[in-house]
Amino acid sequence: MKNALEANLTKVQTLVGVKFIALLGIATFLPMIIHIQWLTGPIVNAVLIIAVVVVGVREALLIALVPSSVALAAGLLLPPLAPMVPFIMMGNALLIWVFDMLRDKNYWLAIIVAGVIKFVWLYSIVHLLMGNFLADTLLSGLAVMMSWPQLITALMGGVIAWGFLKWLKFKV
Repeated sequence: MKNALEANLTKVQTLVGVKFIALLGIATFLPMIIHIQWLTGPIVNAVLIIAVVVVGVREALLIALVPSSVALAAGLLLPPLAPMVPFIMMGNALLIWVFDMLRDKNYWLAIIVAGVIKFVWLYSIVHLLMGNFLADTLLSGLAVMMSWPQLITALMGGVIAWGFLKWLKFKV
């Protein structure tokens, strides 16, 4: 009996690991292939939401940390934007936490509130903090990138995640 239980646990752990690696791979490498915020933003946000449902919050938080770091290391983000990376990671973590806290009440409420909180966080950081670190020319572009597009891409990610999770027959 003990061996059967251990074998089942190993299968479950392996399956979760495979799902985690697949989601991490999509969130990390897709932005390296497609350099368009309107495509990568919704997909990365969808991956974060899907990860919460499919592999759990802790794993989703790990996934949230990697894409921004890799984007910076791969040269997809300009080096002067490096101070923004920890704040982008925190925005992704907020999206995950808020979505997870509210998803059992109402999926769409969870997506909207999580998206708004991520947007407010990134918008506030740019306007309250980044002005001290970045030249005005970079700051104006960053201010636009970290404003309403963040809300739209988070909401689009929620729609994509909903469709994908429904297709996989997960409860959403």
